[in-house]
Amino acid sequence: MSTDVDPSAPRWRRVAAAAGLLDPDGGVRATVFAEMSALAARTGALNLGQGFPDVDGPPAVARAAADAILAGHNQYPPGPGVPALRAAVAAHQAARYGVTLDPDREVLVTTGATEGLAAAVLALAGPGDEVLTLEPYYDSYAAVVAMAGARHTTAPLRATPDGFRLDVDALAAAVTPRTRLLLLNSPHNPTGAVLRRDELEAVARLAVAHDLLVVTDEVYEHLVFGVEHVPVATLPGMAERTLTVSSSGKTFSFTGWKIGWVTGPEELVTAVRTVKQFLTYVSGAPFQPAVAAALTDPAALAWVDDLVASLAARRDLLTAGLRDAGFDVVPPDGTYFVLADAAPLGYDDGVALCHDLPALAGVVAVPVRAFTRPGSPAGTALRSYVRFTFVKRREVLEEAVARLRRLRP
Repeated sequence: MSTDVDPSAPRWRRVAAAAGLLDPDGGVRATVFAEMSALAARTGALNLGQGFPDVDGPPAVARAAADAILAGHNQYPPGPGVPALRAAVAAHQAARYGVTLDPDREVLVTTGATEGLAAAVLALAGPGDEVLTLEPYYDSYAAVVAMAGARHTTAPLRATPDGFRLDVDALAAAVTPRTRLLLLNSPHNPTGAVLRRDELEAVARLAVAHDLLVVTDEVYEHLVFGVEHVPVATLPGMAERTLTVSSSGKTFSFTGWKIGWVTGPEELVTAVRTVKQFLTYVSGAPFQPAVAAALTDPAALAWVDDLVASLAARRDLLTAGLRDAGFDVVPPDGTYFVLADAAPLGYDDGVALCHDLPALAGVVAVPVRAFTRPGSPAGTALRSYVRFTFVKRREVLEEAVARLRRLRP
């Protein structure tokens, strides 16, 4: 489907087109996640499409939120976020990555990472600017670039036996004099790639050479399996030009709390706060102190370590099952997700497979085309790919693997 739309059309229609949600007749569809989740509910299929846990995070953290409600933390919190959470985020960045932040000037609490990313793009890019992302990309990126009135450009990640890898030459070729912002995601949704230090050093050199601002989506920073997550802000020349976005939802399995944060130089954080205050204004009053407690609680952080070990085992279970069912699988090093190529099963269109999969195997997945631009090289290369999530209980994945065996040629 083309994303072209009359430039005089209302902005909301251009946003829908950029996100691939505009039907040929001009109607606006739900996101693919809503569509596939509704398909799972309608058919009774196991939902391995939308990436949210089916088990809550640490009970002590949930109790901290309940205690905060009962203690009266139910009115507007401070605009930048409660001081305890901003201090906890700064302490986390210092302890884990050696990044020193002023919690009062260089940390901003947001309504999840999605708002942080949106506010950053709206603050830093506008008409005439280009925002460069990797492709495939999380679907909100294209939408918020359109909201800003900027132009979305991409550089591909390429499937290899070593996972999806950055095409550094293609990224360099995608930079133009109009490129204002590089929006980077590692660990990467949907591919599960964790960019290596040498790949990120190449990105850093490119950003410095072209004086680019960089926004990094690092919400899966803790969910990596035997590899190193390298924050872009720690690389030479990057601290002064990088905004780092993360959240508690993926780390602690409380995705519905929507507590995220943006960190970086005061000037850039101030720009994001200026926009953010006119979006949600504030949110999550009782959840913010609970997340602050989680970030500073050794028991909660040990729970995260156990989660990572469990996810690695579940990843291995699902990837083995997908291969057994006949898919070609690209191994992920992080996140909740694995991409599988359906071409060996006779499907050259992942969308078609995702619509057929509930009847064929009682499972729901998401087509990777939802994360690409129509007609792009990456979109063409990944046309037959689908995304599965392994952030479900082991017994759910075991049942899914058993059902997927029905696909074996």
